[in-house]
Amino acid sequence: MRVLLISANTEQFNMPAMPLGLACVAEAAKRAGHEVLILDLMFQADVGSTLKEAISKAQPECIGISVRNIDDQCSESPQFLIEKVKQVVTVCRTLSTSPIVLGGAGYSMFPESALAYLDADYGVAGEGETAFNDLLTHLHNNEDPSGIPGLYIKGKGSKESKILCKNLDKFSLPETSILSASASQSHEPWIPVQTRRGCALRCSYCSTSTIEGAILRKRSPEMISAWLESWVNAGYANFFFVDNTFNLPPAYAKALCRQILERKLRMNWRCIIYPDRVDNELVDLMVAAGCRQISLGFESGSEQMLKNLNKQFTLDDVRVVSEIFAEEGIEQMGFLLLGGPGETRRSVEESLAFTDTLKLDALRVTAGIRIYPDTALADTSINQGIISPQTNLLYPHFYLSPDLEGWLSKRLREWKASRPHVIM
Repeated sequence: MRVLLISANTEQFNMPAMPLGLACVAEAAKRAGHEVLILDLMFQADVGSTLKEAISKAQPECIGISVRNIDDQCSESPQFLIEKVKQVVTVCRTLSTSPIVLGGAGYSMFPESALAYLDADYGVAGEGETAFNDLLTHLHNNEDPSGIPGLYIKGKGSKESKILCKNLDKFSLPETSILSASASQSHEPWIPVQTRRGCALRCSYCSTSTIEGAILRKRSPEMISAWLESWVNAGYANFFFVDNTFNLPPAYAKALCRQILERKLRMNWRCIIYPDRVDNELVDLMVAAGCRQISLGFESGSEQMLKNLNKQFTLDDVRVVSEIFAEEGIEQMGFLLLGGPGETRRSVEESLAFTDTLKLDALRVTAGIRIYPDTALADTSINQGIISPQTNLLYPHFYLSPDLEGWLSKRLREWKASRPHVIM
């Protein structure tokens, strides 16, 4: 079948995000024999004209649209970003009668409500490499697709829960040609790299397990390093490991670094570090392999709040990890997430004081926590009457400890005034 895959995301919170997930689906569809055109709307000034040109060129028999961001997670004045995706769907409807299929991380958190809001025909929750191809086969053969795991049908929901592949090496990584058009649009492209999917840590507010499952599944370091080599050979040098916890498990992270070193890849990269189980050997390997920046998501400087957020580390762990990376000259971006259940003015002050003791180059502070379905935070919010079991969480709802309303935002503005490295 002729397939048009569209990355609808145009937001650039920290850096322009390249559509890696969509590219993986495109690779799988190509290998299944389909004719695929991928369109990234990130830098398109005139979305309508761009879509018209792409649909005219591809003459698609199926249109897939990736949904990355639902909103900007800002509690004071949230932007409902999925409205822009709705505009893309509407334009596609006017230009083509082909079925429209949704997917992506944002969609997977709200499969039924997002499908209804965006008025698409189908949606694939979770991994799309298998389910999307199964749908294409059913559409081509005019068969009923309702039994496909993870597939949602407009007005009918889903009959089968999504299935997550245990062996990620089964899915080929996308050829550089699939993402090179997106990379060429950025002044300084950072190629996204995902080495594993799933997370068993169960932080109280996090949606990762909803999207990717609670079991960690890894690609082989050999496969990842070979893919990186293809990008380096194509002239790219900057990479961003988008895994939520690059250093877990440590043995895997070390094996990956050794593979990069064995291939002698000249590359710079950044990653996300969980502040636990970091030793000097791992840091030395990361530095030698080209790591130049880490994101350190410690979220709080209060021991009690770490427990409330279900973090599996202590403040001492954070201090040690930050110091190790600082000694190696690695840039550090820290993250504070304030206002969760049990947060008080005292615990906020503890967090602010704690961050001043770390060797951070930048710090992003978030006040109020976005409530996502199927999380402990959602359960707490229901129990406390902040939301009801029927609340449609597609629309932004936030948890902010009642003790902090009217005080927290003012206190943070005061605190930030003398700290230019703080981002809010």
